[in-house]
Amino acid sequence: MNNVKPAALTIAGSDSGGGAGIQADLRTFNCFNVYGCSVITAVTAQNPYEVRRIDVLSPDAVKVQLETVLDAIPVRWAKTGMLANSNIIERVADVAGRNKLHLVVDPVMVSTSGAKLLEDSAVSALQNKLFPLAEWLTPNIPEAELICQSKLETPGDLIDAAADIYRKYKCNVILKSGHAIHSGNAEDVICHQGEIFLLSSPSVEISGNTSHGTGCTLSSAITANLASGKTWQEALVTAKAFVYSSLRNSVSLSSKLKQMYPAGNNCQSQVVLKGI
Repeated sequence: MNNVKPAALTIAGSDSGGGAGIQADLRTFNCFNVYGCSVITAVTAQNPYEVRRIDVLSPDAVKVQLETVLDAIPVRWAKTGMLANSNIIERVADVAGRNKLHLVVDPVMVSTSGAKLLEDSAVSALQNKLFPLAEWLTPNIPEAELICQSKLETPGDLIDAAADIYRKYKCNVILKSGHAIHSGNAEDVICHQGEIFLLSSPSVEISGNTSHGTGCTLSSAITANLASGKTWQEALVTAKAFVYSSLRNSVSLSSKLKQMYPAGNNCQSQVVLKGI
């Protein structure tokens, strides 16, 4: 059975522009030689600049997709992205809980362009139903502020927030700091089993909408690496290096548009994980 390919699952929305969502997740799984399965929660009409329309699938359609995949495919790890509303969250949490899915939850609430991707009434469902099932949460700073109900302005605030989220939901946290201003390094805060770590890479000068899809790519890279049997330390370092190299390898789609693009994984030496 050594030739069995690991399978991972993404439960998220479709991004018609290809930069984020299901498309970014499956592209990332493939880059890590992991068989990718998908459950689509919503179809968005979007490009890197805007979201023009969102058509949310019925909760039962999402549930049947998820059950059908799990009935046949031995998914090792799954990740969630855009879940849209509380009814979908409850269906996903029910099936994930019954199947004891190893879960990475990216609490997608707002797109990079500012479009709301989660109904206000669904925030509590996400926190109460899905967070307790997660083994990893990957919020960015605005999402962590909403979860913690406080403004995060200093490095100490980020550390306190990651620790608070871990204590409340008993799941490991990588608090992404891409929305913060850095002096030379992009440094994320990790809380693993109550211990605090910093995960850093050199900052990349980002122009336009190059960063569209970084959150989806990071969480799916973590999921793929865990599905491949890597330790949590290896998974996080490798995922961070993948995002960093993809940003460095951004491609021009027009004279005004650049997008991050998978570039292999040759930047691990530039990513540092250290305890504090």
